[in-house]
Amino acid sequence: VQKEYERLINLGVEFSVEPTEIGTTIFAVFNDTCGNNIQIVEIE
Repeated sequence: VQKEYERLINLGVEFSVEPTEIGTTIFAVFNDTCGNNIQIVEIE
């Protein structure tokens, strides 16, 4: 998640939730151009 987050930030993507760890899961959330929330998730 962290690498993809950094890659997308460098492309100008704005995240509504920065990478967050809850238990064994790390996730981040951004909005696409149609207003959909997109999550990227990693389960450790």
